[in-house]
Amino acid sequence: MEGPRRRTRASGTPPGGNPVTDRHILVVAHTGRPESLGAAVTVCEHLRAAGLVPVVAADSLDDIREAWGADALHVLGDDVEVGDLELVIVLGGDGTILRAAELARGGSAPLLGVNLGHVGFLAESEKDDLGKAITRALGRDYLVEERMTMSVRVKVGTEVIYESWALNEATVEKGSRERMLDVVVEVDSRPLSSFGCDGVVMSTPTGSTAYAFSAGGPVVWPSLDALLLVPLSAHALFARPLVVGPNSSLAVEVLERSQGFGVLWCDGRRAFDLPPGARVVARRSSTPVRLARLHQAPFTDRLVKKFALSVTGWRGPVEPGEATEPVTGAIELPLLGEEEGRPA
Repeated sequence: MEGPRRRTRASGTPPGGNPVTDRHILVVAHTGRPESLGAAVTVCEHLRAAGLVPVVAADSLDDIREAWGADALHVLGDDVEVGDLELVIVLGGDGTILRAAELARGGSAPLLGVNLGHVGFLAESEKDDLGKAITRALGRDYLVEERMTMSVRVKVGTEVIYESWALNEATVEKGSRERMLDVVVEVDSRPLSSFGCDGVVMSTPTGSTAYAFSAGGPVVWPSLDALLLVPLSAHALFARPLVVGPNSSLAVEVLERSQGFGVLWCDGRRAFDLPPGARVVARRSSTPVRLARLHQAPFTDRLVKKFALSVTGWRGPVEPGEATEPVTGAIELPLLGEEEGRPA
């Protein structure tokens, strides 16, 4: 096991000539976008041709059924339970993957993301590789990587008034634009600093390239066990991003003197209004999110590719017999779809 990521080879026998009706693969797509809806139909057709009945969420059933022109669909929660899922194929950007993680919560099915959005940090394949991704999914030809998540509680006094979780981040934000939020942040049940701010982000390493990144937080490699705390527009001399160990707890308390009210957002999907005096506590969750990986590529290469970083001038490790002239052009980094990375 390497940090929060545990790689395991998916087991099982690839489908043969006979229908495999006991395999359940959930298809999640942003059906309001024509490209995503078309990709969902393509995946459903491939699954059906392999003898499977595609599984879809109830809120996308009508759109996919109408676009596909077929009724051969199972509905998650009605025909198939979360625990029965083998895999979740996600078609879209990181927001769609976060939705899929919410749908699959409570089961062990990994998420295989095909990026149809912009950056798509969590996605494994691009839209041009959709056919290959489906083939490997049907053959169970992928690795499984675990990403740590956070458990989130809201307390008022000793009473827990709300519980949730997050793969990327839990954010305490001001609820009205014209009012700052007065908060106290704490680490391991000890107060650290109080200030007025627009909010505070509590993030996992996976979320370090999401909201926390936009707020000036550090990029944390997903192999590291850690929690991050990043203030948003804080009026304070000490309001630096913090990185703490995986067994630590982070908390943000909305002070009674706050003129505005606060809102808790978990992964930008689940919201809860925070009354004055509410305390939001984030800890490492015992339930990770599992991602299906088709390729083994260094996270460094993912950063370079997704952020289009310039690496011009890099010469890299010098091996015996290699030329040592400096590189003057662009570097040909291995694509995320290649099996081998550049030597360390």
